[in-house]
Amino acid sequence: MTSWQLVRLFAGAFILLSLALGIPGSPIFVSQWWLAFTAFVGANLLQSALTKWCMLETILRKLGATSGN
Repeated sequence: MTSWQLVRLFAGAFILLSLALGIPGSPIFVSQWWLAFTAFVGANLLQSALTKWCMLETILRKLGATSGN
């Protein structure tokens, strides 16, 4: 997988997990404060789209992930 695919994989997984942990009707509900983490991931996706820079992608490239197009 390329670094941009891994970023999307991580973001999607974190959003789904934090929603499951933050929505009261969920069987694995912990606290509504998990929805703040969902907002944080969304804000980072927005920032990376506007600036064309993503911290996670930089870290993944340093760990050996290919950049891809």
